[in-house]
Amino acid sequence: MELSDSYKHKGLRQHLINNLRIKGIKDENVLDAMMNVPRHHFMDSSFIEYAYQDKAFPIGSGQTISQPYTVAFQTELLNVEPGHSVLEIGTGSGYQAVILYNMGAKVYSIERQYNLYRKVKLFFDRYNYKIKVFYRDGYDGLSTFAPFDRIIITAAVPLVPEALKRQLKIGGILVAPVGQKNHQTMIRLIKKGEGEFITEEHGGFIFVPMLPGKAED
Repeated sequence: MELSDSYKHKGLRQHLINNLRIKGIKDENVLDAMMNVPRHHFMDSSFIEYAYQDKAFPIGSGQTISQPYTVAFQTELLNVEPGHSVLEIGTGSGYQAVILYNMGAKVYSIERQYNLYRKVKLFFDRYNYKIKVFYRDGYDGLSTFAPFDRIIITAAVPLVPEALKRQLKIGGILVAPVGQKNHQTMIRLIKKGEGEFITEEHGGFIFVPMLPGKAED
């Protein structure tokens, strides 16, 4: 079954992109990718009419699809270039992964909720998104495919896991919301050498927490 993308959807998406520019997103590569990727394809049918509002929505298993501004903000901080290997922690709906894929990245994504993993893997396979998705604990990263040019964490962590720091290339960038349950600071780590990082802070956000282990549901 082909996924629809009507003139109405494209018009709503363009309006969203215009709003993201007003809110301060400047990277045209990010904005182009978000224009090219229909967000409504990643949402439950009951929310499709609201897909281009700048809001988060539930996707099941206690998880959400992040609001578009948050996706754009994190992606802009990553500074992704075509050919980069990117590890995403928290596949969720698959929307962020497809944005990165649309920007020319080689995307590896980890999801700990089995139902979400199964659903998104079928979606990627069906629509020929060449994104590698894994059902495992995001805290462990993906050492088999390391090191990565970029790592993005799409759930709140109290501290950036050491395993993920080790799996980042020297010169690489990691972006994550770091903090406690009700408030996190968006952190960008730039790896200058083994165990040597520059840490930048980029404002406050609220994400669902990143939990250890794997969950059946």
